[in-house]
Amino acid sequence: MNNPENKKVALVTGASRGLGAAMAEALAADGYHVIAVARTTGGLEDLDDRIQALGGSATLAPLDVTNDGAMQHLCRSVHDRWGKLDLWVHAAIHGAPLAPAGHLDAKDFDKSFSVNARATARLIGFVEPLLLAAENGTAVFFDDPRAGQKFFGSYGASKAAQMAMVESWQAETVKTGPRVLRFAPDPMPTGLRARFFPGEDRAVLSDPHTEAAKLMSKLG
Repeated sequence: MNNPENKKVALVTGASRGLGAAMAEALAADGYHVIAVARTTGGLEDLDDRIQALGGSATLAPLDVTNDGAMQHLCRSVHDRWGKLDLWVHAAIHGAPLAPAGHLDAKDFDKSFSVNARATARLIGFVEPLLLAAENGTAVFFDDPRAGQKFFGSYGASKAAQMAMVESWQAETVKTGPRVLRFAPDPMPTGLRARFFPGEDRAVLSDPHTEAAKLMSKLG
């Protein structure tokens, strides 16, 4: 059925922390109904509390983006309830521990490609029809070019594969839609970055809410 409140609807994958959570809050404050996806139920519940404090609304979906059946079911539920998605913000990411190329852990390598590359490819297929059903459906991805940097083999290669797919989708949809955007945020004090750079001064990094505000200004 149609959205009774006539709100715009945004799907945020990877919404429980970092830039994904900041974007969910910013979108809710801007009048979107946010469908927040993450594996961490507690993180989603905390996010929902903050969204409600802002006067916004959210649907919590404690799901793993690598579970094709669960994500297909979610997208079908979105179609049945709202008939469209105005915005998809994809912030779900796996950051494998840094390691020399000759000593990569096979499970970490496989998980990096499962989350960062394969899940993105599958989600594009699931979400695209919902974005096309909106007047100006938009998808947003976050660039973090680490390919070729020492010790970033798993993360850098899988993130590069993700961005290659995004670039292809972006080129394919220029005339037909949906709009596909890539955003390169400034370094932020996220859990992911802390695993990569545990000794750096986090005080000089940009707040995720600051980066979310920058992205909101680009959405128009």
